[in-house]
Amino acid sequence: MTRTILVTGASRGIGRAIALALGRDGFDVVVHFANNQTMAEEVAAAIAAAGGSARTLQFDISNRDICGQAVAEDIDAHGAYYGVVLNAGISRDQALPMMTEEDWDAVVHTNLDGFYNVLKPAIMPMVRRRQPGRVVVLSSVSGLIGNRGQTNYAATKAGLIGAAKSLALEMAKRNITVNCVAPGFIETDMTENLPEDMVRELIPLRRAGQAEEVAALVAFLCSDQAAYITRQVIAVDGGMAG
Repeated sequence: MTRTILVTGASRGIGRAIALALGRDGFDVVVHFANNQTMAEEVAAAIAAAGGSARTLQFDISNRDICGQAVAEDIDAHGAYYGVVLNAGISRDQALPMMTEEDWDAVVHTNLDGFYNVLKPAIMPMVRRRQPGRVVVLSSVSGLIGNRGQTNYAATKAGLIGAAKSLALEMAKRNITVNCVAPGFIETDMTENLPEDMVRELIPLRRAGQAEEVAALVAFLCSDQAAYITRQVIAVDGGMAG
């Protein structure tokens, strides 16, 4: 049976690494992107070149109507998903006294509302498959321990943990597992300017992580071997939140 996993924000960074890892593991991958079609198509092509199967899908996770329509139409055309990896998100860092309403709202409506906007049209078709399924939500070490200048981002990432734990309870009798992965400082284009001395000071393992290290955990949580793991939050952070 074909098993398809939607990965949001899969055109670059951690999402790209996750999509590639799932493709290598034999899943059909829906490579979601918001704006960069070229990069998304490159990811899908890389999965196909390695012997896998992938297609691209565009929508804005913060736009409920557009998101719902895109996901529903993809499911109608190709069938229900086996899994969803909620990776897409944004940050607008600033100390709270200087944070604008727009920066607060943009992060909340993208990161937290995106959970509802993507899963609402996807979850009942998963249930109706009457087969096991997987949901993996990308939180953050900021959602576990907070971070200076990230009250908006940390609030959404902590909220995602609560949402995922609740959904895990709702889906357990359906054999659909729901887990959170909480990355710390991971080397991507979003973190390329982090000072090395700050990395060494904050992280017990004294280095930033690699996107592939996060992807390996996500791929495991989507595997058959992870069938008895649900409602968990696992940090990939070099020991920061330990």
